Amino acid sequence: MALWDRLKESASTTQTQLIARKNDLKSGAFRDSSMAMCALVAAADGTVDPAERQRVARLIATNEVLQNFRAGDLRRRFENNLDKLAADFDFGKVSVMQEIAKAKRKPAEARAVVQIGIVIGGADGDFDKDEQAVVREACYALDLPPHEFDL
Repeated sequence: MALWDRLKESASTTQTQLIARKNDLKSGAFRDSSMAMCALVAAADGTVDPAERQRVARLIATNEVLQNFRAGDLRRRFENNLDKLAADFDFGKVSVMQEIAKAKRKPAEARAVVQIGIVIGGADGDFDKDEQAVVREACYALDLPPHEFDL
């Protein structure tokens, strides 16, 4: 199977797993962590590209799992995290990782946050090395082994 096909299949499987747990993913910690993860993946290469910002914002607005929360609130949280990363990537990354770590008390939510990062990273068909690296770092912040997610 070609890499592209494996990536699409993996993202689809991950999204299906998230949808199955949608009713368990309603906490504020999950909301905050998932928006921080989305911002981190969008800025994984150290820059915040306007096209990437828009693409991820659309994915957030249409993701079935995130429909437990108000779209405007999610967008605001995503944008705030992106702004921190755009202002000073290294310093912003520390703050964003702290937001991501909010989900570590509930392993199911922590895993869902990582899965959202994988879905967002793979949505364009190229879950690149920078995106994989920041999701791997998030695994450590959430006390999850990266190999569990093939990272």
